[in-house]
Amino acid sequence: MKPLAYPFWLGGSSSCLAALFTHPLDLVKVRLQTAAKTPGVKPAMLGTLVNVVRHEATYSTTRFGVYEKMKTKFTYNNEKPSFLKLVGIASASGWVGGAAGNPADIINVRMQQDRANPPEQRRNYKNALDGLIRMAREEGPRSLFRGIWPNTLRAALMTAAQLASYDQFKAYLLKMRMFEDGLLTHFTASLLSGLVATTICSPVDVIKTRIMTSHDTHGIVHLLADITRKEGVSWMFRGWVPSFMRLGPHTILTFIALEQHKKVWRWMNEDHTSVILL
Repeated sequence: MKPLAYPFWLGGSSSCLAALFTHPLDLVKVRLQTAAKTPGVKPAMLGTLVNVVRHEATYSTTRFGVYEKMKTKFTYNNEKPSFLKLVGIASASGWVGGAAGNPADIINVRMQQDRANPPEQRRNYKNALDGLIRMAREEGPRSLFRGIWPNTLRAALMTAAQLASYDQFKAYLLKMRMFEDGLLTHFTASLLSGLVATTICSPVDVIKTRIMTSHDTHGIVHLLADITRKEGVSWMFRGWVPSFMRLGPHTILTFIALEQHKKVWRWMNEDHTSVILL
């Protein structure tokens, strides 16, 4: 018997809900990673909120949707794939999601960082659509995929560390007597997943942010050499605390929302009396 197939958009919807609460911390993370210091500048959080939701919709809908589809495909007789298979599935899903969300991610990072740049270096995008059009016109269509390799690598690592580890932590917890398939288990598994994802993805996340905001045209090797020379190897975990403060709650909210989405979907498609919501 094949498991119930969930809609492709469930993960994106859950992630968008989480982004509404965690966006301000994402802004702080980007500012710390780029280490720009401009006294008296106030962040325009609301101005970039819509763009963050758009990014979550493209990036997270794709990676969650592909992950669930592939996981279902590799589930036989209700036996879930092994952890190594889950890591492989999640990595492939993250790569696809990272590629799909790359243009929106560049605009997201640039708009968050713009107010902290010196006036002569500000891009002053009116909105996300204006940013995409101007990037393509002023920097060429290839600019929309600037930083795609670290971005897709980061997305693959993030998805593997986040989704695969969540499924594995959840499976371990459910083997313990004190845990059942409810809020406590979902919260604990997602918290542990957020810790793993933040630590693994921190170096690539910093590289991705620096590339997307940099005016350096000499390439990634030159950029990394310059950063290491100026800051030492500590740059790899710059912004880890705000990263976790953002990713931890985001991961928790995303998976709790996702589990509730799934319960509602099961209720709509199976037994209309068995679902228990929070």
